[in-house]
This record gives sequence, C-alpha cells and structure tokens, in this order.
Amino acid sequence: MIRALAMDDEPLALRLLGVFADKVPDLEIVASCTDTGQAQPFLDKVDVIFADINMPIQSGMDFVASLESPPLVVFTTAFADYAVDAFKVGAVDYLLKPFTFDEFSRAVNRVREALEMRASKGLKQERIVYFKSDYKIVPVRASDIRYVESFGPYMKIYLASSESPLIVLSSFKQILQELPADRFVRIHKSYIADITRITAAGKSSVTLDDGHTLPVGDTYRAGFMQRFVKTSVR
Repeated sequence: MIRALAMDDEPLALRLLGVFADKVPDLEIVASCTDTGQAQPFLDKVDVIFADINMPIQSGMDFVASLESPPLVVFTTAFADYAVDAFKVGAVDYLLKPFTFDEFSRAVNRVREALEMRASKGLKQERIVYFKSDYKIVPVRASDIRYVESFGPYMKIYLASSESPLIVLSSFKQILQELPADRFVRIHKSYIADITRITAAGKSSVTLDDGHTLPVGDTYRAGFMQRFVKTSVR
C-alpha cells in the first residue's frame, strides 16, 4: 500500500485528490493538509506527498527543499513555470492543474516504480541534482560528483562517470544550494569537494580517492578541517 499525504490550500483540490486516490487500489491518503505546518507530523508516516506549490506561509517547493530526507514528491500546481525547480528538489512528477485521472494515475505509477527501486536497493532514494548545461537540464547523481571548480562565470562539475567535466553557468552560492550540505564542502575560493572522497588532508591541499590533489585555501581551512575530522571518525 502506498501511503500518501495531500497538501493543498484549496479544499476542492484536496477533494479531487481524494476522489482520484479512491480509484487506485494500492493508494491511501492518510492525511490532507491546507498548509505546510499541518504536514510535519505525517512526514515519517507516508511514502509520497502530493503537494501544491503556492501555499500560505510557506510554499510547497520551499517546504520540500527544507526537508533533510523527504518522502517522494509529486507537485500539483496551476503554474507551469516551476517545473524545472520541482525536479531540482527531486520531484517524481509534476501535475499541471487541472489534471485528469489518467495523468494522476501515471504519476502514481512513477511513485510506485520509485518505491520499488528504493526497496530493491535497500537504500533511501539517491539525491539527484539538476544542472542547466548547453540549454538542457542534465540530471546528475550527487554521489557521482567528485569536485567542482570555478571557471570564470562558469563551473566545471567533475564526475566519476565521465572524463570530461560538465560545464554550467552558475555561481558558488547557487551550486552549494543545490548540492547536499552533508556531503560537499568548499575548500578553496575556486573549489568545492565531496568530503567523502577525500582520503588525506594537509595544510595546503587534499587528496581525493582517485589520487587527484586539490588546493585548500587559508580562508576555508579551519572550517573544512573541522568537518573532515568529524567525517573521518564516524
């Protein structure tokens, strides 16, 4: 049984989700909320959130982005402009209101597939980061990123799965907002590294698990070393 949370400030929209859910044998809406504050007690009890984006107090997008380990998410909204941002925060699907039962059913199928994949791995869903490169949105597994290097107004994303870096137009601030904070750390004015890939750290440089060496800047040394020691003793 797929346990779901419905979140929308419009009662009619919540009723429609309930009607559609009743037609899916293995889907149960365990709670319906009209704001994000009401949703908090149910987060560890559900597999998926059907979330509106334009919500009072806090948007559905900001709410999902603030969660450390969110359930799967299907956004339901009347606005097409948020699609890219929705997938950046790991949404399984994006339903544009007014959506049909067939569209809802397809979204549930995607949720079902994601849950089956998660169960087969015995792991939490892996974080996917979405970058804009060459006018395309490119999904990248966070665990595939070795380090990030600034390159003028661009960033080079170095991946374990590719010999060539992914080039994106971005800033350090934007990149750090996209990457999992518990995994990536800025070590230099020009570099961000995956701390789990660092095998050795010296006063002025670090060594990654592939033998690559990156510089450590004076400004970032103390904060990085504190995190590195904590990570190493886990």
